[in-house]
Amino acid sequence: MNLSKGYFVTGTDTEIGKTLVSAALLWKLNSLGIDCAGFKPVVAGTYAAQNGSRLNEDIESLRIASTSKAQRPLSADDLCPYILDAPIAPHLGAASQNIALDAKTILSAFKQLQQDFSTVIVEGVGGFLVPINDVNNMGDVAQSFDLPVILVVGMRLGCINHALLSCEAIVQRKLKLAGWVANSLNTPMPMLQENINALKKCIPAPFLGLIPSLSQHLVKPQNAPYSIEALAFAAKHLNLELL
Repeated sequence: MNLSKGYFVTGTDTEIGKTLVSAALLWKLNSLGIDCAGFKPVVAGTYAAQNGSRLNEDIESLRIASTSKAQRPLSADDLCPYILDAPIAPHLGAASQNIALDAKTILSAFKQLQQDFSTVIVEGVGGFLVPINDVNNMGDVAQSFDLPVILVVGMRLGCINHALLSCEAIVQRKLKLAGWVANSLNTPMPMLQENINALKKCIPAPFLGLIPSLSQHLVKPQNAPYSIEALAFAAKHLNLELL
């Protein structure tokens, strides 16, 4: 395993398992004794905690899996510079709250976290080209971070096209595609293995593993992070030796 300073995790769509894979990567790195933290450029969608504070399930999942340091406790603001309330496209959510999403602010927050952890796993927002404002999209953010990219493919009908379009966009920006992960979704995919085999032939990067569908007791509840058990389950299906 030739571990870099971090990885940028993107996906073929929204709700296809980027958070699960990102947090599972962190969990696995922690188990190897590597101090690491998760980062998300922007999140859209919060829920109320018992104390009245606003939480985001993606941030909480990343925080649970990040290395715990007594001298460096992680806050939600450490892991994400922009926390938006409405679960909609980030540029629309920001506009509705009169917030301007700024790529330089995102990069600065990322670099600050990099100073304190050996490895930072960045979970992108939606797909690779989701806009953050009128000028920049998530691909621009990935370029500014200059990290190898891991693509999460949500295994459902249409995923081959979505995966290859994503790969093309990543390569066009001269970013290294470090590997890809197949993630099983709630609805079983017909000919799953055949689709994975097709993707293996087409994607110019190592296949890091297939995460099976989570059993009912591991499925993430609404308005809550993934459980430690779910992250451990997903982590054991990732082969980091191929990175």
